[in-house]
Amino acid sequence: MDGDFRTEFVREPSALKQHPALVLNADYRPLSYYPLSLWPWQDAVKAAWLDRVAIVAEYDEVVRSPSTEIRIPSVVVLKDYVKPQKRVAFTRFNLFLRDEFSCQYCGAKGDLTFDHVVPRAAGGITSWENVVAACSKCNLKKGSKSLHRAGMSLRKPPRRPAAEELRNMGRKFPPNHLHESWMDYLYWDSELDEI
Repeated sequence: MDGDFRTEFVREPSALKQHPALVLNADYRPLSYYPLSLWPWQDAVKAAWLDRVAIVAEYDEVVRSPSTEIRIPSVVVLKDYVKPQKRVAFTRFNLFLRDEFSCQYCGAKGDLTFDHVVPRAAGGITSWENVVAACSKCNLKKGSKSLHRAGMSLRKPPRRPAAEELRNMGRKFPPNHLHESWMDYLYWDSELDEI
């Protein structure tokens, strides 16, 4: 009996780590699409217990305390609306997201870095309007030359994205794992198929 208890006790926590909860704002939209707003199951249970969220969908698995049993939440909605940020932080990740994770010179995906369109050596600044995602090959080819001198052109001009635009862009890049209970909330405003 003692060995069974230990084995079960050791196995359960790692299995339960695999049950994240999708977190929706009070308007039933995810707080963010990329990265997808997920909480570990422990945080979702705690927030439900503290009455900060409503549980919308659950996994089949349960967790138990000495006095309570609760099914693990798979989708929770905040009871208070969190106003989305209007300003988009200028980060490498957000820049890659704006440029759809592709080189803005050749369209290649993967092995991305960033490039100053007007080189810093020529007075170019690090800003949304002057930095683009670039593959290593194109970045090396352009170097510190102007686009004209390098014989290169941009697929689209760099610009500061609006927060809503970046959130919508994130919807194009779902994570590797999407639980079936999340689907109605991730693409809630997508066009429905006519029958």
